[in-house]
Amino acid sequence: MPRPHPAANGLMRLPRLALSRLCLALLACSLLSLSASAQKAVDAIGVWRNPENGSHVEFYRCSAGLCGKIVKVSDGQVRDSNNPDPAKRERPIVGLLILEGARQTGDNMWAGTLYNRENGKSYSGTVTVKSKDALELSGCVLAVLCKTVTWTRVN
Repeated sequence: MPRPHPAANGLMRLPRLALSRLCLALLACSLLSLSASAQKAVDAIGVWRNPENGSHVEFYRCSAGLCGKIVKVSDGQVRDSNNPDPAKRERPIVGLLILEGARQTGDNMWAGTLYNRENGKSYSGTVTVKSKDALELSGCVLAVLCKTVTWTRVN
């Protein structure tokens, strides 16, 4: 059998080398896009101020994805006294979970269950990061009656 010319061997490797470089470039682009998404996901982590009552809520990673608990109260409510369940009315407000089961639904959005301590009810809701220092919290009844409030990051 005749041996291929040495130059032909180099030409045969060129497509494989080009394909390898293309694969590496695609992998790098994928990793960069994942990194950008991860950065946006982290933006919700931290302490945020509710403009309606001045309370501070810490959003943090939990097994569900994103959770939020009250870490400071400014309106004087000490207990979960508005809860319709009498057994829960003595729970302290500080430490109370107001966001549970939030799953990431976009680069900067989570959907889960929001608890409103003012009326003791839970709603389906979303947390959407608008910027480094602003996020929107939206709670809905029947997915048509929604209220959205912009919260600011506490430094």
